[in-house]
Amino acid sequence: MNPHHKTPDDDGHGTVPAECDLLVVGSGAGGLSAAVTAAHHGLQVLVVEKAPVCGGATSWSGGWAWTPGNPLAKTDGVDEDRETFRTYLRHCLGENYREDKVEAFLEAVPHMVGFFHGKTSLQFVPGAKIKDIYGKVPGAGTGHRSVGPRPLNARRIRPGIRALMRHQLYETSFLGMGVMAGPDLAKFLSASRGDPRGLFHATWRFGLHLVDLLVHRRNTQLVNGTALTGRLLTSADELGVRIRVSTPARRLLTDGTGRVTGAVVEGPDGEHTVRARRGVVLAAGGFPQDVERRRRLFPRTPTGREHWTLAPQEADGDGIRLGEQAGADFRTDVASPAAWCPVSLVPYRSGRIGTFPHIMDRAKPGSIGVLADGRRFVNEANGYYDYVAALIRAVPEGEPVQAWQIADSRFVRRYPLGMAKPLPVPLFPYLRSGYLKKGRTLEELAGACGIDPVALRETVRRFNESARRGEDPEFGRGETEFNRYGGDPRVGPNPSLAPLEKGPFYAVRIVPGSFGTFAGLAADPRARVLDRNGEPVPGLWVAGNDHVNVMGGHYPAGGINLGPALTFGYVAGRDAAGVTRYEDEAAVPAGR
Repeated sequence: MNPHHKTPDDDGHGTVPAECDLLVVGSGAGGLSAAVTAAHHGLQVLVVEKAPVCGGATSWSGGWAWTPGNPLAKTDGVDEDRETFRTYLRHCLGENYREDKVEAFLEAVPHMVGFFHGKTSLQFVPGAKIKDIYGKVPGAGTGHRSVGPRPLNARRIRPGIRALMRHQLYETSFLGMGVMAGPDLAKFLSASRGDPRGLFHATWRFGLHLVDLLVHRRNTQLVNGTALTGRLLTSADELGVRIRVSTPARRLLTDGTGRVTGAVVEGPDGEHTVRARRGVVLAAGGFPQDVERRRRLFPRTPTGREHWTLAPQEADGDGIRLGEQAGADFRTDVASPAAWCPVSLVPYRSGRIGTFPHIMDRAKPGSIGVLADGRRFVNEANGYYDYVAALIRAVPEGEPVQAWQIADSRFVRRYPLGMAKPLPVPLFPYLRSGYLKKGRTLEELAGACGIDPVALRETVRRFNESARRGEDPEFGRGETEFNRYGGDPRVGPNPSLAPLEKGPFYAVRIVPGSFGTFAGLAADPRARVLDRNGEPVPGLWVAGNDHVNVMGGHYPAGGINLGPALTFGYVAGRDAAGVTRYEDEAAVPAGR
C-alpha cells in the first residue's frame, strides 16, 4: 500500500496539493494507468482532470484493449510467438511501422496485463473470440489478442469515488444500461426472436437496471468502458492516488535546465502551483474537440465542424498544447489524424443532438451502405475505420460526406439499425424525429433520403442475387472471420449476408466521426516526450491519445486505442518511478 494513502472522505473536490512526486494530467485509461502504476511503485501521485467527472472517452468506449501475447491468452492455452504479431503489424502499418515503438508495446503488453490483473482491482476477461480486422493478412489473429474489464457493480466502489465516474454514453446504452459485447449482447439480440433464454436474460438485466434507477439514481451494472474506469479508479483509490476534478492544467513549470517540474492548475477556487518532484504525465485525451486543429488536419473538414467525435467536450487538445509549450514535437505524419468511426446524429425532443457510433449493426445480414448515387462503396462488415476512410474517398469533392445505411423490415425487427432497437422496442420515436427514414418501396425510401432511385434498385438487385449464395463479389463481405463474427451465426451460408427484399425499407444517415485522435506528441519507447530534435524533454511523459499513435494512424484491430493507452501509461508510470525491470509481472496469479 502506498504510504501516502488519502483519507476516506476525499472525493476529488478538496484543496489542490502543493506538491507530489508525479502529476498526471487527465483521467482516462492512459492517465489512470500511469497513476496506478507509479503509486504501486511508491510515488505520491496527483491526477488533475478538467471535467467534473473522470474517465474521458474511455468511459464511453467498449472497454476492450488490443493486448497481443497477454497472459490470459496463455492461461487459456494460446501462446503465440511475438514474431506473428510483428508480421501482422508490418503488413498493416506498411511505411508507418516504427520498430522501436512496436517492440516497446509488444514487450510491455503482457507485463501490463499481468500487473493490473494480478496486483490491482483492474480485473480482465479474455477476448477469446475477438478477431483481428484484416483476416487475410499474414499473422492475423482469430482470438485471444484482446482483454476487456470484468463487469463491476458500482456499489462496490467507495461513494466518493463513484460520484466521480462518468456515466455510460446514452447512445450506446439501453435507456442508460450498458450491454457488454459478447454473450450479454447476443442474449439481448436473441430476445428479439423470442428465445426464452434471451427474454429471461433481458428481463432480468433490465429489471435490475430499473431498481438501480429507483434506489441509486444511476446504473450500477458497470460494463465496457465504465467498468474499466471504475476498476482503474478503485485501484487508484486503494493506492492513495489523489484526484482533483474541475481542475485543468494551464501551463507547465520548468527549471533552468528545461526540466518539467510541475504545473499551474486552475481549481474552482483559483490557480494553484503544483510542484512535481519526478515530473508530469500528459494524458488529456488528444484533440478531437479542437475545431481549429480538425480544420487543419482532418480531410473534407473545411471549417473543422464537419465532424462528429465520440469524445467528451473536454478533450480539446490541452495536453498537446502543454507539451508544445515545453518544446515537444507534435507529430502529424500518420496515415490518418484520427480513429475514424461512422456515426449517425440522433435528434432528441429537448433539442440535444446525440452521436451514435455504428460499430456492430453494419456487419449484420440484411443491411448495406450506399452513397447518394445509390451505389455501395465499402465492405460494411470491415472495421469502423475502414468504413469512414472509404466514405471520405468515395464521395465526390463538393458533395456532403455522408452515406445511408439501409435495411429491410426483417432486419430492423431482429437487429439494431443505429439507435433504432429491434423488437420489442417500437420504431415510431425514431421515425417521428426523422432519425429513421422509411419507404414502402426502395424507390420511396430513395426519395426520402435523396438517393438515386434507379441506381439503388439496381444495387440492391445485384447484392441480393449474390447474398442468397453467401457471396459478395464486389467487396468480399463475409470472407474473413472478423466479418463473420460480426454477423449472425444463425444465418447461412454467410453469417454477414442476407438479401434486402421485404418492405417496408428503412435508412439511417451516416456521417464521419471518430473515437479520438491519432496525431500526437512524439515519444520514445519509455513514453518520454521528445522535442523537435528527437531528444527527451526531462520530466515529461505522455500516454493515451496525447501520445502519437503507435500504429502509425492505422486501425489493425479493435482496441488499438485502449491497448496502447494502458500499456504506455504503465510504461510511463514505471519510468517515472525509476523501475527498469519487468520482473515477473507477465504472470497471472492463480485464482485472479
